[in-house]
Amino acid sequence: MSDRAADRARYDRATADLDAPVAVVDLEAFDANAADLVRRAGGKPIRVASKSVRCRALLERVLGREGFAGIMSYTLAESVWLARSGFDDVLLAYPSADRAGYAELASDPKLAAAVTVMVDDVAQLDLIDSSRAGGSEIVRVCLEMDTSLRMLGGRVRVGALRSPLHQPAQLAALAGEVARRPGFRLVGIMAYEGHVAGVGDAIAGRPLRSRAIRLMQARARGELAARRAAVVRAVREVAPGLEFVNGGGTGSVQSTAAEDAVTEIAAGSGLYVPRLFDNYTSFRGRPAALFAQPVVRRPGVGVVTVLGGGYPASGAAGADRLPVPYLPEGLRYDPQEGPGEVQTPLIGSAADDLLIGDKVWFRHAKAGELCERFDTLRLVEGDRVVATVPTYRGEGRTFL
Repeated sequence: MSDRAADRARYDRATADLDAPVAVVDLEAFDANAADLVRRAGGKPIRVASKSVRCRALLERVLGREGFAGIMSYTLAESVWLARSGFDDVLLAYPSADRAGYAELASDPKLAAAVTVMVDDVAQLDLIDSSRAGGSEIVRVCLEMDTSLRMLGGRVRVGALRSPLHQPAQLAALAGEVARRPGFRLVGIMAYEGHVAGVGDAIAGRPLRSRAIRLMQARARGELAARRAAVVRAVREVAPGLEFVNGGGTGSVQSTAAEDAVTEIAAGSGLYVPRLFDNYTSFRGRPAALFAQPVVRRPGVGVVTVLGGGYPASGAAGADRLPVPYLPEGLRYDPQEGPGEVQTPLIGSAADDLLIGDKVWFRHAKAGELCERFDTLRLVEGDRVVATVPTYRGEGRTFL
């Protein structure tokens, strides 16, 4: 029996008394992926990206392991909720326009000490000040640096359209503005190199494209390492009390950790290892989060239909944003229909061995977005469900 067939048998036994749809996290795979992230980080702490987990129980589990420290959140409301839940080091990874959230933050000493907000523009500082509603607590601030690779005099740009702060002088100038303003303290710098950390460099069946990506990423890593070090030096001249410099992501843990200027690494998707993280030469993870849909029709030879399953992930639309049928092996979408909102036909020889009510196991394209579809996760050890825990959605929290 292949490893995948053995996994299918385990998951089917573990959930035999549960009707699908159902989502599971394989704790052995989750813990192995966590250990591998720590190994790759080479002694630098990993800040867990909550966007990729979206389950408090699993955030607590991974933060209980040596090598992990702090959360990288994705909205201010989430940050406040996590801080009130007992997480004492929450870095908001994106600028916010949540005026009520800022008023709450500025009026509560516990929240103000636990949460760090992200800025890359003076206008964001103005918005925070206008939102304080009398709150006088010091707001902890992190500056985001643009990591994009710019070539041909800036005419070619590779990387996400995020922060406008690209050069050391730009970040130092905003650092100076934060330092001059009462009610703020600059504590960190963040730089997420998504074109390295979030783009696979070993695309199946695309050797030339894969090579081009590897060449681009090698150049981007060298350019960014030099510029990030220069940014940190420039900002420390204005704010010598910087507490952290955050960088990287699941796909770039070892290269980012190798930079002396970086003090901590961000990662989250590498815990679940969704399908978009299959195409990397730098690491191999174990799929830990899966969902099952029930077979409800058998339209003909070599075809079954499962309930629902059309759970596309965010990003530029394309086939790589779709879940993939994973277990049993040998199933694929009908190209005329794809995964549907209420039903999904699947074709392949494996379909003939499936009966009405059987489960087909899928992997989602991106990590935490799966949790927006399920209110609980079944935690599996071996062939048993050992716990049922709520996702953010299951706790009534849908932050975006």
